[in-house]
Amino acid sequence: MRKPTRNPREVAEIVAIQALSFVAGDPERLGAFLAESGIGPDTLRNAAADPRFLAHVLDFVMRDDATVKAFAEVSKLHPTNIAAAHQALNDPDSERDAP
Repeated sequence: MRKPTRNPREVAEIVAIQALSFVAGDPERLGAFLAESGIGPDTLRNAAADPRFLAHVLDFVMRDDATVKAFAEVSKLHPTNIAAAHQALNDPDSERDAP
């Protein structure tokens, strides 16, 4: 049975959730992210449901080449796929529920 096809925005959200897990796995990185985002650790899970927040997660990861490389290695994604997810979440013309 074939898996359902996902739209680029949905795939980008999945990558961003993986990136959030990556960020949360390192106390120093998580501290920097929380300070920058202005949210507390207790609201992190709820914030992850917001596509704008997920875009911010990828903004944070993409800002530093070493972070991108580390996330790519952990997630087994190519850095260009991470960049594509970043672009998809930051594209104002992209619809979340588009076919």
